[in-house]
Amino acid sequence: GCSARGKYFARRGYVCVIQDVRGRFASEGQWYAFAKEAPDGYDTVEWLAAQPWCNGSVGTMGDSYCGSDQSALATLNPPHLSTMIVAVGASSYYHCSMRQNGALEQRFMIYAFRMATTSKEALANPDIKAALDKAFAEVGDWVRRAPLRRGTSPLRLVPDYEQWALDILQHGEYDEYWRQRGYAISEYYDEHADVPTLYLGGWYDSYARATCENYVALSRAKRSRQALLMGPWTHGAYETPFAGDLEFGPDGVINYNDLRLAWFDHTLKGMRTEAADWGPARLYIMGHGDGGSTDAGRIDHGGVWRDEPDFPLPNSAPTAFYLHADGSLAVEAPEDADAEPTRFTFDPRNPVPTIGGGISAGDPIMRPGGYDQVGRADVFGSDDRLPLNARDDVLTFQTEPLTEDTEVTGPISVTLYASSSCVDTDFTAKLIDLHPPSGDYPAGLAINVTDSILRARYRNGWDKPELMEPGEAYELRFELYPTANVFRAGHRIRLDVSSSNWPRFDVNPNTGGPLGLDRRFRIAEQAIYHDAERPSHVTLPLVGVRG
Repeated sequence: GCSARGKYFARRGYVCVIQDVRGRFASEGQWYAFAKEAPDGYDTVEWLAAQPWCNGSVGTMGDSYCGSDQSALATLNPPHLSTMIVAVGASSYYHCSMRQNGALEQRFMIYAFRMATTSKEALANPDIKAALDKAFAEVGDWVRRAPLRRGTSPLRLVPDYEQWALDILQHGEYDEYWRQRGYAISEYYDEHADVPTLYLGGWYDSYARATCENYVALSRAKRSRQALLMGPWTHGAYETPFAGDLEFGPDGVINYNDLRLAWFDHTLKGMRTEAADWGPARLYIMGHGDGGSTDAGRIDHGGVWRDEPDFPLPNSAPTAFYLHADGSLAVEAPEDADAEPTRFTFDPRNPVPTIGGGISAGDPIMRPGGYDQVGRADVFGSDDRLPLNARDDVLTFQTEPLTEDTEVTGPISVTLYASSSCVDTDFTAKLIDLHPPSGDYPAGLAINVTDSILRARYRNGWDKPELMEPGEAYELRFELYPTANVFRAGHRIRLDVSSSNWPRFDVNPNTGGPLGLDRRFRIAEQAIYHDAERPSHVTLPLVGVRG
């Protein structure tokens, strides 16, 4: 905890100060997530620098909320900020955190319920505390009742928390609300402090894209050293050798305190530590395991660490893999101008259940990491034990078995040519590492590598929603989270396409109505086109595998 962390650094020659954000625990004021963290953080840095026990150099560290707070305060460029370790923090809460490509990340509804249990109101009133604890224990029921309505849940007992939850639910467009400093670091890169910064993240973390975006932008905009370290982890699980059902072994972990000490000793004290020798981008390349079952009953996915001169990798080759009418995925583009689209029906009342992925704060109804994409009893919303692609509303496109190991490392995008019978809808894409049958897994494995979603009304811009004309095909391009994974020889690369991934994302009711308010649903008839004129494809950054 905080006390142990403070003692660790104090014993090594540092003054360690831990700040509660405004309105939480020992800090006065009212809490509204991330709204005041930039000016409050600036004030804290400058106050620390003025103390007689400080030499004027202030370094910051923190994870998740406290990772984002560092970036927020850095946009105000406090004079005495000297270095940062930004772990699993945001770049833009609209684009890839609270919302993602227009859809709501429902983990933040869960987060509102969780945070409310330790609000000042709850800590001051046992009855409020009991009601909010009960609500969080039953948060799955509240997710099923979505969208949240004012005054209808126990969040009404903590109005500031309820207001925040409603704001992020109903602010669908990228407006001034989302452009404030605490929410949109990416809007203030030019003003951001030019100090040595380590960006730390995980491929199965909810901030994988944000971590990489911050590094890419600031390593090009600033003169100070910017470093990226991406491991195979879920959110903040740097010392855990697995992510979901995937096992990485002892090489897949770091000693977090030792890593931070090495960075601070090097950047604050000028000491020669291991941090001096880290490459600009230190990446864990997943997928080097044998795919068998480990002693712990997990899948041996394995991997190796590699230092790279930059990210994206200079030697990566963005390569289009095209969707074909026969369900294949290939580098050859479709040539048939008359190929019929692949169709499916999307019923918002029966969404595709979430099985793993880059999730944080999803407990108790969602778990992060890599999993075989098969329904099971502990998957929220799953009512069978069948593979997800056995559903009629999940389309599968896959390569032939690979003849050699194929590394995919870097940003990934999908371009779908799609139509709908409704004026608004969602489309999802999920990249799968498809293992062949083996002795340990006779049915093979379909492991999620990365995924994303697009709310179609935002296809032409996040600040200018445009409804669709039913039946008209549109080009829909969206980013998946970056990854680093070797698809082994004999495996297949698979892309699953659908229109929901719930409860990770809110379900689009397909009505075109105001977001977060409509309680009606419409069934959508969807079509994915893959002909010569409308070649749907996924673009993968291919890298030659090195020994």
